[in-house]
Amino acid sequence: MSLRPLIAALLLALASPVIAQTEAAPPALQPLPEPPPPPPGYEPDPALEPQVTILKRGEDTVEEYRINGRLYMVKVTPPHGTPYYLIDRQGDGVFHRQDSLSTDIRPPMWVIFTF
Repeated sequence: MSLRPLIAALLLALASPVIAQTEAAPPALQPLPEPPPPPPGYEPDPALEPQVTILKRGEDTVEEYRINGRLYMVKVTPPHGTPYYLIDRQGDGVFHRQDSLSTDIRPPMWVIFTF
């Protein structure tokens, strides 16, 4: 008995879900409706909008974010590497470094059993 027909049948069985997935028609997509206008008399408060100041310090690009004149976040982008953030979490002027703006929620990962 030759292994070639068995291998061919096995490859066909493994490839059929991929072929079936690519042949499925995409659903009919509808554009989203326009959002409603703001209520009458509503004026956005410009003091609540963050002011962003972009500076060049040496080769680094520094973006300072302020609300009501209070500095609450700094984004530092070095010329080589990934940007990092300095965030004043409690409003006391103490900045903590964060490498990304993720929520820092990490699921627990315990080793339950090893082989």
